[in-house]
Amino acid sequence: MTVETSPSAAAGAQDPEQEQLSLSTAAARNLATTTKTEPQMQGISSRWLLRKLPWVNVPGGAYRVNRRLSFTVGDGKVTFEKSGATVRVIPEELAELPLLRGFDDHTALGALADKFVQKEFEPGQIIVQQGRKADHVFLIVHGRVDKLRPAKYEGEAVVGRLSDGDSFGGNALARADGEWDFTVRAATAVTVLTLPHSAYKTIAGQHEALRSHVDKRSTDAQKPANKSGEAAIEFLSSHEGEPTLPTTFVDYELAPREYELSVAQTVLKVHSRIADLYNQPMNQTQQQLRLTVEALRERQEKELVNNREFGLLHNTDFDQRIPAPVGPPTPDDLDDLLSMRRGTRYFFAHPRAIAAFGKECNRRGLSLSSADVDGHHIPAWRGVPILPCGKIPISEHQTSSIIAMRTGENDQGVVGLYQTGLPDEIEPGLNVRFMGIDEKAIISYLVSTYYSAAVLVPDAIGILENVEVRPRD
Repeated sequence: MTVETSPSAAAGAQDPEQEQLSLSTAAARNLATTTKTEPQMQGISSRWLLRKLPWVNVPGGAYRVNRRLSFTVGDGKVTFEKSGATVRVIPEELAELPLLRGFDDHTALGALADKFVQKEFEPGQIIVQQGRKADHVFLIVHGRVDKLRPAKYEGEAVVGRLSDGDSFGGNALARADGEWDFTVRAATAVTVLTLPHSAYKTIAGQHEALRSHVDKRSTDAQKPANKSGEAAIEFLSSHEGEPTLPTTFVDYELAPREYELSVAQTVLKVHSRIADLYNQPMNQTQQQLRLTVEALRERQEKELVNNREFGLLHNTDFDQRIPAPVGPPTPDDLDDLLSMRRGTRYFFAHPRAIAAFGKECNRRGLSLSSADVDGHHIPAWRGVPILPCGKIPISEHQTSSIIAMRTGENDQGVVGLYQTGLPDEIEPGLNVRFMGIDEKAIISYLVSTYYSAAVLVPDAIGILENVEVRPRD
């Protein structure tokens, strides 16, 4: 096919041999000042956790959280080792059971671990029945179970849910004459390990230290306590006449927890030739430092969430954790999370978890409200802002967690810890110290930030665990 070119089009084409009549743009740019941006960084996030945590100055580098003496210890998560279809509890993990907390005789724990028996239950099957003899300890290897009690008028009420790593019946170690005050039913296919009281007695008879430890923990748990497990304060009210008033005192923990400030550091290196010659219109050293500080702040927020020593995910009490019952987070789940504490100030969730919650609301015909947080319109549930935090991990199974917290010292909540007034400080808790110039004319700066987080009372923070964030079909 032949394509004809109009005379006007042909006239507009540039003849490569035609002489240039004016200065080209490529040459002109040599004399022009290019408009440019500061160096951009994709890894900068909103960092809502750092922004909304109240920060407490810690001049001594450590922060002690004094609490009232507590006799009860919540059940901890236990871990298992798997060989084919056979599962065994890791002996040291038995110290997470309330009556074994603090016991470290590995020989006795190993003998006790060998006595656990593996059992399987189908969905809907009763594992323990209310009113029956409570003479077994149960460890949930995999699956989810519901704790049930009779409802006030008819039917059953779900009073709790347990999942992987949870346990119940731990008091059966101390006594076998009690009765279950709840029913446990399998909500999914469940694998459990069980330990009968008779097997514990056999091991305790061979290890005197084990028996003594359990007896002492059991005696402490029977002392008068309030609903939070703290030593009771005795008083008399609504009395008449002249009765003898009770005497009392407020007992404290003898070994309160201390949080030491953690540190994130790096050495920034800038060649002196760059620092001397290439500082217009932007200071190279300042730009290097700005981006380094941004990266340090990102690491700081990640540590506040995930650090095994002070991270919020690892420092939330086990009785303040609830599993998502049906997969994606639902309005019912967030209501349950709210009901576990007073004055919840914020939710924190991965953006994909927030999206999954929004989809569940849409599916039920509900609309999310919004809250104004520092001039931003943030999704909210029951008036509590749901702030995005991409540092909350998503597992390989596409599950994540949603954190609810109360904040501030005055409200016995969660606080961030730092120290201000550092030498060469450029931001609160962050300093840059000159380290010298080496023989290669490279200037070094030590960039450090010091931080930690503390949970003042256990119910200041709660977690909705194992919420599914995968896209729904």
